[in-house]
Amino acid sequence: MVVDFRQYTLKTGAVQAFLEMFQNEGLEPQRRILGNFMGLYRTEIGDINQIVMMFGYRDAGERERRRAALYKDPAFSAYLKKARELIVKQEVRLLVAAPCNPRIDGVEA
Repeated sequence: MVVDFRQYTLKTGAVQAFLEMFQNEGLEPQRRILGNFMGLYRTEIGDINQIVMMFGYRDAGERERRRAALYKDPAFSAYLKKARELIVKQEVRLLVAAPCNPRIDGVEA
């Protein structure tokens, strides 16, 4: 299993607007196409203009296939156009689970 760890630094003061937009417009197409949504988090201590979202996949190939389909979705494209206006920096990491990690429902190891 791999985790797609996506960290975004937003424009100063834009966290609440981003969270609302994600919940109202971005979450549905990502859940529908990517599946295995593990959560969206905002930073409480540290850089308070950062959010993190994570998705779980069987492997990097499944992630690549699902993300390619996501970028073809009109609802996601409309959301992404708006979301990019709030994003200053994006960091993406593909995390590989250690053998001792608990199983994540819906993600095959």
